[in-house]
Amino acid sequence: MDNQLQPSLQQLCARLGYSFGDPSLLEQAVRHSSYIHEHPELGGESYERLEFLGDAVLELVITEFLYRRFPEASEGHLSKARAGVVNENRLATVARSLDLGPCLLLGRGEEMQGGREKPSILADVVEAIAAAIYLDGGLEQARRVLSALLAEVAEKALLRTPKKDYKTRLQEEVQEVLHLTPNYELIHAEGPDHAKMFTVALVIDGRRVATGSGRSKKEAEQDSARRGVDAWRLMEWG
Repeated sequence: MDNQLQPSLQQLCARLGYSFGDPSLLEQAVRHSSYIHEHPELGGESYERLEFLGDAVLELVITEFLYRRFPEASEGHLSKARAGVVNENRLATVARSLDLGPCLLLGRGEEMQGGREKPSILADVVEAIAAAIYLDGGLEQARRVLSALLAEVAEKALLRTPKKDYKTRLQEEVQEVLHLTPNYELIHAEGPDHAKMFTVALVIDGRRVATGSGRSKKEAEQDSARRGVDAWRLMEWG
């Protein structure tokens, strides 16, 4: 292990609650490809292969936790909750809670570009660490460490996830009462391609009930359905 890095990684192990039998796995997990390119004489691998494995390890652990913790939840409900946990922003938050930034081995260029704070790098390293623990201690140790880091977040994500999205809820209500299916009409889209905003109208039986907006048509439709869930009930239908 790099002598200068050793104290930081020992502190990281303490925060993880895990001691590596093979410390080189942890060092690989924090080694960015830019560091390898600038120090080819040192050999070793970047975290990219570990990240690939860690993505699967994380998904398995969180999926299993949600599956066992919420036996009545539907597949769609579980999938949405998992997506709320195993994503770049959430994993980057976990990385910051572990103070991963100072532990990273970065090339000078990546360092100057603020690599220690980049959400994409931080999230990748969390995945790489998940794989390193799995390879070093097996699935049970990976499950223990990752559950300690993410179980509470996963539980809250599922409890926050609506059992049915607004479009589904609205469609079921409208079909039950009016025997009709709501329609969604695109009113306009504006802005540059990378930041376009869509506005969509919710139309029931030819009447515009609500409008919504979002960064995609799907998001705008959900917003208009959300606004229309209560509005359509207050209207008179003959």
